[in-house]
Amino acid sequence: GIEEDIIKCLGPTYLGDFALKGKELRAKGLNRIGNLIVPNDNYCAFEDFMNPLLDQMLKEQKEDGVVWTPSKFIHRLGKEINNEDSVAYWAWKNDIPVYCPALTDGSIGDMLYFHSFRSPGLVVDLVGDIRGMNNEAMEAAPRKTGILILGGGVPKHHICNANLMKNGANFSVFINTAQEFDGSDSGAKPDEAVSWGKIRADATPV
Repeated sequence: GIEEDIIKCLGPTYLGDFALKGKELRAKGLNRIGNLIVPNDNYCAFEDFMNPLLDQMLKEQKEDGVVWTPSKFIHRLGKEINNEDSVAYWAWKNDIPVYCPALTDGSIGDMLYFHSFRSPGLVVDLVGDIRGMNNEAMEAAPRKTGILILGGGVPKHHICNANLMKNGANFSVFINTAQEFDGSDSGAKPDEAVSWGKIRADATPV
């Protein structure tokens, strides 16, 4: 969702249909995300936005010793997009960290990949963010923590695992359409997280 948050500020995304044919969309330069349609031109605009930013980030890394974590990267995106339609913009404006453990899964990863050939050397430090997120959970004590999950996958596990560091979240609400029969973390019910200590045994999860 990070790149979509930025891309929507650079060009329109259209409401389509889940049943639109991929072959026909491909021929028209259109990409489907669920029932949303994103033109290729939007990704060209995103590349034009990203390349000078990545160049500048590499320069600051080399000259100023900046250590870029995914959350610092997203913070910078919010600053540079400077658009009130962006969630990243408001997070930057209010100095709220946005953690994204799968930052490279998508167009941002593509931009980093291509940039690594054109101007090698930019490093994005995942360890800095796992320290940041886990420390937030640990340092919350004696206050209580809660988990609100919309969807699943890596972000769901990331926030649950951070609460493991403090012997479990006090509250949790999971909202998604996944099933648990395939063993996926997305479909795992809260009671599975209780077994790991990610949610407290005395919590009342939903």
